[in-house]
Amino acid sequence: MPQELDWTQRQAPTLADFQTLADAAYTALPEEFRALCEGLIIHIEDFPDAETLDDMECETEFDLLGLFRGRGLAQREATAQTGEFPNMVWLYRRPILDYWAEHEEALGDIVTHVLVHEIGHHFGFSDEDMEAIEAAAG
Repeated sequence: MPQELDWTQRQAPTLADFQTLADAAYTALPEEFRALCEGLIIHIEDFPDAETLDDMECETEFDLLGLFRGRGLAQREATAQTGEFPNMVWLYRRPILDYWAEHEEALGDIVTHVLVHEIGHHFGFSDEDMEAIEAAAG
């Protein structure tokens, strides 16, 4: 019989816990994939800001799990543009936790999935390509 977990002292993962999960997920991705986003910065927030929610036409603050902003190496010129920001991914803790509560997936797998899809969609990868990248990371 499996040992029962004692949930009485457990708490939801913090922003710092999510940063640790995201950093580990990113490190586990294939090098060729990570090379597309040289210098990628991963931000963890509880929710998207109001401007992002409006830009993405979200109905609620739980609609968006993550967001990529930036340009891939193929779109960058040899020298950076003045004022150009590095590639960034935002992962939104509360919507991800809400998704996790509704599905039978490990939290780390969900974080990896959102991270891969935010980067992959930006670069035009197919769902099959992203599934292969996730499988290689796992």
